[in-house]
Amino acid sequence: MGLKMMFFVFGLVGLLMIGGKGEDDDDKHKEYSAIYNFGDSNSDTGTFSAAFAMVFPPNGQNFPGKFPTRNCDGRLIIDFICEELKMPYLSAYLDSIGSNFSYGANFAAGGSSIQKTGFSPINFGLQISQFIQFKSRTMALYNETSHTRVDASFKSRLPKSINFSNALYTIDIGQNDLSFGFMSSDIKSLRSTIPSILSQFSFGLQQLLNEGGRFFWIHNTGPIGCLPRKNMMNKLTYEDLDSAGCRKNENEIAQEFNNQLKDIVFELRKNFTNAIFTYVDVYSAKYELVKNARNQGFVNPKKLCCGSRSVSYFDCGRKKIKNGEEEYYKCKDSSKYISWDGVHYSEAANKWLSTLIVNGSFSHPPLAIGMLASQSPKQSKR
Repeated sequence: MGLKMMFFVFGLVGLLMIGGKGEDDDDKHKEYSAIYNFGDSNSDTGTFSAAFAMVFPPNGQNFPGKFPTRNCDGRLIIDFICEELKMPYLSAYLDSIGSNFSYGANFAAGGSSIQKTGFSPINFGLQISQFIQFKSRTMALYNETSHTRVDASFKSRLPKSINFSNALYTIDIGQNDLSFGFMSSDIKSLRSTIPSILSQFSFGLQQLLNEGGRFFWIHNTGPIGCLPRKNMMNKLTYEDLDSAGCRKNENEIAQEFNNQLKDIVFELRKNFTNAIFTYVDVYSAKYELVKNARNQGFVNPKKLCCGSRSVSYFDCGRKKIKNGEEEYYKCKDSSKYISWDGVHYSEAANKWLSTLIVNGSFSHPPLAIGMLASQSPKQSKR
């Protein structure tokens, strides 16, 4: 089965399996009617495991579900955002089994980047295309049910037009563009590609605007120089690291990327006054956590919970043999670790970060995530 056909089948089955409760009296008290998320593994709630390969335990060991779908021991930042807004956790668009799309969908996929070259074929542009398809098909199906005799409960499970125009669009992507660049080119060449990458990002946002999106919550990329796995894989000198033990070159590129991303967001804000764009400085929040890890009750941020130091690279979920029995490579208490597997953050770290992020402390404008709708612009006439 071809890749495009595979995505079509997953998406179509997902639409046929739409479930969950529909609109009710509680909707009157919600700031948003839905959440639509785009990004990489930092916010993937099941796309990679549905499309490519299963996510194995101990991933998901603290998540309230039967099957692991996240590269984490528990909840991600997007999960805490859903909790903050009193919304259900987001189901992955490509995960048809048991999915609930009544209050939104998640198009993020592990390994995704903004540009087409990278670790995954599910780039930002493809995620946007999947969203447009999801919107058009569900709205067509809803309109079709208006002229036929169908069970009322079925119709109530379909997204209505307000689910898209009054939704929150959350985006966290760009880390893999830089990570792939570090592996395939030099620093100077990578820096020169940033404008092109962000031009593609801007185009994707404008597509969402054309689909009626009005409320955007955009994360910048984190301090990838602070991720511990690469420290384990390479011999680094004192000059390579800053005072927090993070790799200087990688963080400098991440900051350059973020500066240009901020300019893009501000330019969109100026040109599209019918929408609300919030730029969230996740980089600073994560760096603050790494720098003050022990003061916040965490162990050395260079350590990871799920993985092994006996080899240069070891996926979380692989097993070792101990006393004749298989055992996962993992720590005893993941709540003490910032890094879950050397690349992804632990649930405890995600919770700590979410507390700062959702209240607007690291946002421009400095508004809590639940307050964006109160700043509602005029409806677009397009």
